[in-house]
Amino acid sequence: MIQEITIENYKSIQSLSIELGRVTVVIGENGCGKSNILEAVALGSAAATDKLDKEFLAPRGIRVTDPKLMRSAFDKDSSEHIKVNFKNIDNQNFDFSFEIKGKDYPSYKIKNPILEQILEQQIPAIIKQFEQDSLLDHKFLANNINSVLETFNKKNKSSKKILETEGILNFILFALEFSKIQNFKEEGQILPLGIHGEGLFKYIQHLSLDKNKKNMDEIKEKLELIDWFEDFEIPDNLYPGERTLKIKDRYLDSDLEYFDQKSANEGFLFLLFYFCLFIGEETPKFFAIDNIDSSLNPRLCRRLIQELVELAKKYDKQVILTTHNPSVLDGLDLDDQEQKLYVIKRKRSGQTKAIQIFPPKPLEGQEPVRLSEAFLRGYIGGLPKSF
Repeated sequence: MIQEITIENYKSIQSLSIELGRVTVVIGENGCGKSNILEAVALGSAAATDKLDKEFLAPRGIRVTDPKLMRSAFDKDSSEHIKVNFKNIDNQNFDFSFEIKGKDYPSYKIKNPILEQILEQQIPAIIKQFEQDSLLDHKFLANNINSVLETFNKKNKSSKKILETEGILNFILFALEFSKIQNFKEEGQILPLGIHGEGLFKYIQHLSLDKNKKNMDEIKEKLELIDWFEDFEIPDNLYPGERTLKIKDRYLDSDLEYFDQKSANEGFLFLLFYFCLFIGEETPKFFAIDNIDSSLNPRLCRRLIQELVELAKKYDKQVILTTHNPSVLDGLDLDDQEQKLYVIKRKRSGQTKAIQIFPPKPLEGQEPVRLSEAFLRGYIGGLPKSF
């Protein structure tokens, strides 16, 4: 599990470190940099896979813009390199530093600190020793350089294995769009689920197989958070290419027992997506969801977070969530070290900063205030101050 992320020189972020939990929620006013944090993590993940072309970044949820807008521009004297560091619970650090080259057709150049040390220090030192000692032959030179490169390859391979285990290589930023989920026709470039909800029908088909019955039963059980929901199924008589889900409303007349996903409300389909994402074995281990409260009733938001916290632990997932709805905060238990809450703000100079919120301590003789109430009263920040 990732314990901490550090981001430098990305969009509104000049320098920022956040300690992560298994479930981390960030809240703040519009435009304060919440999504930029998630994008930076996705960018670091892309760098870890050595794939930084635009066609690869966009499907991971990164809003690719003009190169000069991708870098922090608060200090002209600061490094132009974007830096992302991941630290896991074993205190192993994984650094990714890269620069954006070109203006009209930008490209990214990854800087590998281990390789740079080899090229700038170790290999030149071996060559210098060879040149200064006349007793050394070319075999010495070749053997020592090969030894250094083999050591690098082993370290690099070991790092990639750890990054894969921690889920960094497959990190995705999800930002659901109702139209993408509702039509069931599109599939994302990244499988099984795309960043806007693509691929949901095909994944439901996969989860409906007999071998996945236990997972599908749990998804249906969780969907009972919607009081009218009774069941859903994929019809047996679909035409080739037809994608329809039959959804049963417990209150409908028997003659109108089912309706399809085109008649379903956003909230139901969003919940269906979230539970498939958390319960499915093929979905990413480490991911983010932007605006988790979108289309959901405030009380449902609170309960949803409680359910997702349990599912994240059960299925070994790690997630970062952004929200504007304070009711989401009431679903957290900040006494649990695996649950973290941050208020995201802008400094007076404009840079994004993160303030961790700890369990509130009520004054003697007073009842504790809910986190949602503390937020709305302005106790923990994150509210607009311009009006």
